[in-house]
Amino acid sequence: MDDIASLWRRLEPHVQVYGPADDRPRPAVILFHGCGGLRSHLPRYAEAATAVGWRTFVVDSYAPRGISRAVALTTVCTGLKLRGHERGGDVLAAIHGVSQRPDVDAGRLALAGWSHGGWAIMEALSADPARPGALGVTDAASGDLSGVKAVWLAYPYIGPWAFNRMRPWRHCPRLLAVTARKDHLTTVRNAERVNAMIQGCGVTVEHWIADGTHAFDEPTNNGPMRHNPDLTLEALDRFARFLQDTAPTP
Repeated sequence: MDDIASLWRRLEPHVQVYGPADDRPRPAVILFHGCGGLRSHLPRYAEAATAVGWRTFVVDSYAPRGISRAVALTTVCTGLKLRGHERGGDVLAAIHGVSQRPDVDAGRLALAGWSHGGWAIMEALSADPARPGALGVTDAASGDLSGVKAVWLAYPYIGPWAFNRMRPWRHCPRLLAVTARKDHLTTVRNAERVNAMIQGCGVTVEHWIADGTHAFDEPTNNGPMRHNPDLTLEALDRFARFLQDTAPTP
């Protein structure tokens, strides 16, 4: 099992970096993909962040682990492998690594997760770091969440395998939660209960119920999931405005 720094060294070669072409310290958002792995919609969010002066770091949790898309679909997406609490260490490691960059303002960070990525973020924000092996790393207690000022959760996985979805967060940044009305993995009511729990720690929670399916912003028509171009544009706009409201950048 890795410590946070070692895990970052494994992840870093596979991280995609976007942002304005300068070296000034800017706010940064760290993106975590869904269980299907990196898909073509995430660079669009990175471009939206760049447009409002933010840097973006897209973390690939699969390449360092040798997990192909085919394997991910049959094991991670089914809950057999790399559940949210195990992937939570990637969140701590990415915060650790990104915060050390001279072109990042470590006091103005945001986390963004889609489906399984949102699950991992929720685990990282709520886990007891003193528990041995918490979040899949040896030193979770040394993870510093203080610079995280905002979280975007797009149709996060909060289904039966997410045993800790109602566990209070230990760090409470402002939240924009996107719920898909036609999500086959959760009901709107379940999402509202989770959001209310998060709001209970005194954080501002914005809840957008998008009239689409799970992964509506991903170019796919797989099973019950259907791509919705119009909702995708609205999601991109909301994402950019959320970042801009969190840390306006001239």
